[in-house]
Amino acid sequence: MGERNVVSWTALLVAYINIGDFVEAKRVFDVMPESNVATWNSLIGGLVKIGDLRNARKLFDEMRERDVVSYTTMIDGYAKAGDMASARFLFEQAPERDVVAWTALISGRSEIDVRQSHVMAALIDMNAKCGNVDRAAKLFEEIPKRDLISYCSMIQGLVIHGQDAQAIELFNKMISEGLIPDEVAFTIVLNACSRAGLVEEGWHYFETMKNEYSIVPTPDHYACMIDLLSRKGRLKVAYELLKSMPVEPHAGAWGALLGACKLHSDVELGKEVAARLFELEPLNAGNYVLLSNIYAAAEQWLDVSLIATVAM
Repeated sequence: MGERNVVSWTALLVAYINIGDFVEAKRVFDVMPESNVATWNSLIGGLVKIGDLRNARKLFDEMRERDVVSYTTMIDGYAKAGDMASARFLFEQAPERDVVAWTALISGRSEIDVRQSHVMAALIDMNAKCGNVDRAAKLFEEIPKRDLISYCSMIQGLVIHGQDAQAIELFNKMISEGLIPDEVAFTIVLNACSRAGLVEEGWHYFETMKNEYSIVPTPDHYACMIDLLSRKGRLKVAYELLKSMPVEPHAGAWGALLGACKLHSDVELGKEVAARLFELEPLNAGNYVLLSNIYAAAEQWLDVSLIATVAM
């Protein structure tokens, strides 16, 4: 009867959390005749979700018994808030063996491995974004069973720090280990190819994503390819790819191509791309300036004056 009572009270508390009423949620928590770890975790998780780390930490410190979810919730909250010191402190303080033994009795070893992996992934992401890619790599190597999330966190960290070749190598290793990349993973590796100027590799991953994994390319995937092709001066190919998109490309994609037209002095294509941009953003003066600069670089001064007249 007691356990059923705890479950009922916790369900009520969670209901208030889900609708964002933390005043009532805290009132329920305070008047509960008894509580368990799940109850505490629910309230802590709700506070972390709204960014109230101070009160979440206060409850965490008051807990008589913590499990892996307790630590995971706080570490993830600190990581997302950029508080590297607090996240690392809790990670290193977590009594992993005791937590694993306690939770394994309820959930099974596989679930514990997943939760621990997600904690590590959050720390990898946090360290990479804070500039410590070596620490991120060390944490990655310590994961006994790496999953897609931990791999993507490490690959993205390498891309952030300009280590694009290593990022692509790690992506290939992930696939060789039997993990199936999702659309986020392909966005990361296509971005790495773009930054490294690897056109053939980029095309390979773009086609592999569609043909082998049946992933429909998103605007982000197309944007990576447009950026890659534009960087390497393959503007016509980039233009045709943009036109082949199943949805209307956003202004940012057209703008990137127009910038590449200026860089590579392609006046004719620049005119076509600018026309699309003027339709999408008729009031964006920057597009007119960019086209004017393309004309100026080609010494087409009459066109420069015409653009100035239109933009006024």
